[in-house]
Amino acid sequence: MDTTALRSAYDRLLDTAAVPDLGDADDGGWNADQILAHLLSVDASTAAVALGVVAGARPTFDNRICLDRWNLDRIIAEHSGRADLMEHVRSQADVLCDIADQLNEQAASVLVPALLLSNDALVLDQPIPLASLIDGLAEDHVPVHTQQLLQLRVAVPGQA
Repeated sequence: MDTTALRSAYDRLLDTAAVPDLGDADDGGWNADQILAHLLSVDASTAAVALGVVAGARPTFDNRICLDRWNLDRIIAEHSGRADLMEHVRSQADVLCDIADQLNEQAASVLVPALLLSNDALVLDQPIPLASLIDGLAEDHVPVHTQQLLQLRVAVPGQA
């Protein structure tokens, strides 16, 4: 697989997360640390699925644990601050991309039963190719969270 788009999406996301003036969501949604913890959980889960496929297992992908606030808070607590969390996101994204880079066409085409929720709504409940699961991170998931981070920017007087 080619992970150029995914690596670029993560570069944009992490550049956005490095902005010092990120506040809380107006709608009670996730803050920047929770978004980063969510990405860590999703990437680790996706990497585990990909390695399971390579090992000959038939793993499933279920993102509910990646949405659980208790789990996100646990992940955040394991880090010494946003910079540490961001470094772990970068490292975990690199691990996922390195695994995906090595997938052959046969492994990438294995159907993975997937259950995806977003904002308590069912997004997907059907098998998808492993490649689609990974490509979906670059095409939708990471850019959506980058936009979410941008919406957390606090207006600073004197800045346009």
